[in-house]
Amino acid sequence: MHEFSDRVAVITGAAGGIGLALARQALSRGMRVVLSDLDDQGLRAAARQLGAPAERVLLHAADVSRDADVAALADAAFARFGAVHLLCNNAGVGFSRLATEHSAADWEWVIGVNLFGVAHGVRHFLPRMQAAGEPGHVLNTASAAGLVSTPGMAAYNASKQAVVALSETLRAELLAQQSAIGVSVLCPAWVPTGIHASERARPQRFGVAGSASGASAAYAQGMEQAVRSGRLTPDDIARIAFDAVVRGEFYILPHRRIAQAVAQRFAEIAAAAEPATNP
Repeated sequence: MHEFSDRVAVITGAAGGIGLALARQALSRGMRVVLSDLDDQGLRAAARQLGAPAERVLLHAADVSRDADVAALADAAFARFGAVHLLCNNAGVGFSRLATEHSAADWEWVIGVNLFGVAHGVRHFLPRMQAAGEPGHVLNTASAAGLVSTPGMAAYNASKQAVVALSETLRAELLAQQSAIGVSVLCPAWVPTGIHASERARPQRFGVAGSASGASAAYAQGMEQAVRSGRLTPDDIARIAFDAVVRGEFYILPHRRIAQAVAQRFAEIAAAAEPATNP
């Protein structure tokens, strides 16, 4: 996707962090934007911060873990602007516990937002984008955790690695269809956002997290410190992502240092796949 001016972007998780930065980047490139988030008040505050003309912005609160909410978001976007060219499936939550201390509700919440939010977005937007016959792009926000596994984040790691797999599958399918729609998967490492405090917005239907052991609490504290220490800002990530979309890149790794960990992981996989030698 090379042209952004007067095109339409839909961005989930747009009330803050990388989502708000993606919205700022889209507007700076002349796009009209549909901004969605679970936090309706935060969404309105974000719109005020962006300061874009009302005719270029649509706000639509949605819980992306709910299929019906994403279907309604798609209906609202196409009704308002008539088309969608850039779909940013960005909404995500973070959660840190020992794997044995993740409750069923914890898994349902994290997977529901991080994975099903992307799956619902693809299902409800992509067919309409393809039917329009115009160039477009799907940008799925995964994480460096989609490529390497950090202790204390089992549900988060699993959800983000699933987003990478979904995106890889979608890329192969779109190429086979010779589609005008491209796809990229964004895999940032630590970025100073509020993701470490995601539980504040945890919907009631997922209950509350149980008490954490000392080990789990230590992992949670480490996650918060890592998030706060991130050197690339959300605006840096958004700029890098848009530039990568222009170049048609699939894997977007803003933090180049993560490449070493990725290489080590795949070297171990490759070594395990080598034929065994007979003694």
